Amino acid sequence: MGHRKPIVAIVDDDPRLLESLEELLESAGYATASFSSARTLLATGLVDVDLLITDIGMPGIDGFELRDIVGKARPDLPVFLVTGRHEIADQHRAQCISGFFRKPFDAQALLAAVGEALRNRKEEGKHDS
Repeated sequence: MGHRKPIVAIVDDDPRLLESLEELLESAGYATASFSSARTLLATGLVDVDLLITDIGMPGIDGFELRDIVGKARPDLPVFLVTGRHEIADQHRAQCISGFFRKPFDAQALLAAVGEALRNRKEEGKHDS
């Protein structure tokens, strides 16, 4: 039996960014699940998700709120935040996040960070069992 591909959930209200992130991640060998809002992701559930990439500036539940909700439900789940709004990027709560990317972001840097976060998560899982 083969290993399943890691699933990266992407939440963004911009359909073009969702599509480009899907293509980027799938070309790197990841499975993706895309959502146009945090509510849609939360309604679907986080059970199979291995990493989450979310936009910060979204209507309804924003990326910071989603990260906090996910952090309570799945504290082991890596969450990356992206934003095109530089005033958000400069806020203290954005700067203390390891997986933070300002649009337009470097695709290779994002893929490297995703790979590292998933490897770290896998290593931690081995130590827990």
